[in-house]
Amino acid sequence: MNLMGLFRSPQNELEKGGKQPKNPQEDLHEITNTCPKCGTQTPVSELWDSQNVCRCGHHFRMTARQRISFLADEDSFTELDGDLTSRDILEFPNYENKLKSARLATREKEAVVCGTAKIEGEDCALFCMEPHFMMGSMGTVVGEKITRLFEYATEHRLPVIGFTAAGGARMQEGILSLMQMAKTSGAVRLHSDAGLFYLTVLTDPTTGGVTASFAMDGDVIMAEPGAMVGFAGARVIEQTIRKKLPEGFQRAEFLLEHGFIDLITPRSRQKAVIAQLLRMHDSEKQGVCTPPETEPETEEGEA
Repeated sequence: MNLMGLFRSPQNELEKGGKQPKNPQEDLHEITNTCPKCGTQTPVSELWDSQNVCRCGHHFRMTARQRISFLADEDSFTELDGDLTSRDILEFPNYENKLKSARLATREKEAVVCGTAKIEGEDCALFCMEPHFMMGSMGTVVGEKITRLFEYATEHRLPVIGFTAAGGARMQEGILSLMQMAKTSGAVRLHSDAGLFYLTVLTDPTTGGVTASFAMDGDVIMAEPGAMVGFAGARVIEQTIRKKLPEGFQRAEFLLEHGFIDLITPRSRQKAVIAQLLRMHDSEKQGVCTPPETEPETEEGEA
């Protein structure tokens, strides 16, 4: 009895008992993301079409470049200070390797992208933090780039739109990282003193020293639905005060209810809302209000 070939796999679908024709779509094996809210697995391409928002409304984190592509008018973004990179100033163990890994993973040189753009025709300066670069942590270069952007915006009389996403100050740079809180806040103040508008958009997560500085310095503070915003982590707070925190604590909806932010805007409406706010606060078109000059006081008896 010839047993040769008896146990071999069918070579094509025409052989008796062979494989049935496949749907070509089954071979694509497209990468999917699982929603932490509803558990649905959604293809990355479908998420891109919906600006990284699940059908249930959950907002996935976005890269800085994705935000810019969705927000800025086509071909209007011009990057500023894109060549600045961090270095291991304190010789912190393994910091250099972490920087290299972050650059390879994100294809960014640092945790923030800054530049100028148009949003529905309105000129502005724009920065977007990169949550995938060491969790968007703020080091000396992040603080320097944001400070330079505000100085540029002040000089050229531009409003600033800032998208924050950070795990706080970068511990590998010690006190030099914490100093960026004061430096960026000072630049925001000078921009404000010039009568210019600053809008912050808080995304998930915005925590630590970024929350305690330029993230909460905006004239209008917007947040994305469900974004976690706070200084210390919820577990740290609970362990400190020895009390259970309220449901939804540090989420955007909780902050809006307690007056910490001004509005929550889903990603699909952000471009239109931001453009409207830019038009409302355009000091060049509407004129900057200045107090009237007062007549000098005269001594009693003088005409």
